[in-house]
Amino acid sequence: MRLAFSKDDEAFRESIASWLAENLSGKFEKIRFRGGPGDEHMYFDERRDWEYRLADGGWTGVGWPKEHGGRGLSIEQQVIYHEEYARAGGPGRVGHIGEGLTGPMLIAFGSAEQQQRFLPQILAGKELWCQGYSEPGAGSDLANVRTKAVFDRDSDRWLITGQKIWTSLAQESDWCFVIARTDPNSRGSRGLGFFLVPMDQPGVDIRPIRQLTGTSEFNEVFFDAAACDADCIVGEPGDGWKVAMGLLGFERGVSTLGQQMLFQNEFNEIVAIAEENGAASDPTIRQRIADAHIGLRIMRYNSMRTLSGDVGDGSLEKSAMIYKLYWSTWHRNLGNLAMDVLGPEAEIAETAPYDLTRLQSLFLFTRADTIYGGTNQIQRNIIAERALGLPREPRPATD
Repeated sequence: MRLAFSKDDEAFRESIASWLAENLSGKFEKIRFRGGPGDEHMYFDERRDWEYRLADGGWTGVGWPKEHGGRGLSIEQQVIYHEEYARAGGPGRVGHIGEGLTGPMLIAFGSAEQQQRFLPQILAGKELWCQGYSEPGAGSDLANVRTKAVFDRDSDRWLITGQKIWTSLAQESDWCFVIARTDPNSRGSRGLGFFLVPMDQPGVDIRPIRQLTGTSEFNEVFFDAAACDADCIVGEPGDGWKVAMGLLGFERGVSTLGQQMLFQNEFNEIVAIAEENGAASDPTIRQRIADAHIGLRIMRYNSMRTLSGDVGDGSLEKSAMIYKLYWSTWHRNLGNLAMDVLGPEAEIAETAPYDLTRLQSLFLFTRADTIYGGTNQIQRNIIAERALGLPREPRPATD
């Protein structure tokens, strides 16, 4: 892993910084620094237009291989891209599931026909994706999914029936990748398929999960014999777990750089407020700000170390297994710091609909960080068993 950048890298930095300064203006000025965690519901239409602007400039899929329409940037230049995006106040990406997860998954596991069908639309910002993993009884224990996929020979389609939950921005998405059980007699990680399901069809019912704040970026999605073409299964029936784990590897991969970009923006805002309102004069607050800064740099360097060993199939280095536990705990602590910097009056809000600031939303959203995507307890088990090779946690006997 290289921590310094070459002259060519720095020339690249100037080019992306110049492009962002020129384009994040006019109608896009108001979405700068918007659309992060807890703020994903804001300015959706404007941020969708921003996806088109990025695509027109050739700034989507920057790490994708050139043969699949990307820029094929080195890890160092991808880091620079995300650093400059953060510095310019680039908004949260509404296309990040497609670009950061679906695309790399299809490049690694998809057929040539699937790649030709979906990758150009993702790069162009024309099709948005959501993730159909979690279920009411299968969150951290993803292998417990009960959604079923039955092949109908008459229509030459898979029919998907079941329920997914905590599906971010499902109401805005064109497609959903869904893990479903193709073998009704299977258990655990066996007998699963990985499906590409269109959202705009009969048999798909999207129900918003209304939160305390009045927003609903999360949804429940009910599939009632929703159709999926025969050529929209990735791999073969039974390959679902392999593909799903590869995709989670991409989630711990390059897309983490974009996540850290949002974290940096939040941290910068907290520091600016602390300097403005005098909270920075408190030595305890100063120490916590310093700790947050150090933690964010460690996060960045560990990501670069992990990405330097990437072989493109989503497989994880052992060092990558700490990432979810690390960032979720760090981000939760950042939310606590934000509220302490803002002061006790920030804990008061008038009646709904609540007009929360970005940092108030950050605090509330980070309460869930250590739960979704695998709870901290589950993450510690993964680290212990898969990375350190410790004995598996005792499990109750089953019939």
